[in-house]
Amino acid sequence: MKAVWATIWITIYTLFLAWFFFGPRAGARARSQPGGVQEIDVTVQGGYSPPRIVVRQGVPVRLRFRRLDTSSCAERVIFPDFNVSRVLPVGEVTTVEFTPDRDGTFTFTCGMGMYRGTLVVEAGGGGGSHAH
Repeated sequence: MKAVWATIWITIYTLFLAWFFFGPRAGARARSQPGGVQEIDVTVQGGYSPPRIVVRQGVPVRLRFRRLDTSSCAERVIFPDFNVSRVLPVGEVTTVEFTPDRDGTFTFTCGMGMYRGTLVVEAGGGGGSHAH
């Protein structure tokens, strides 16, 4: 009987770990601002919050990173698919602006690649190219 309970608990624990590391992340949609800019605040503290950001293709994006995390890992944010990289000073808000020219799901990371976020670009927002 102990073996059955052990198997059940190991299965539950394994499923929890899989959900924790690979399950869907809470996200947020960038707000449309006057002038046609999509804007959202992102907190850097042990990762990115929100970890998943939804924007529209072809519409300028303004991401306002507020870094609270003092670790060296959080010093920089990189959007490799959009050739964007910025230094994030501790305690300050750093604005990152670009226009996503293609739809899809893109990863952004810290300088060491340990903190990861997702930028979801939905097609059809501003008439940009659909090429990947």
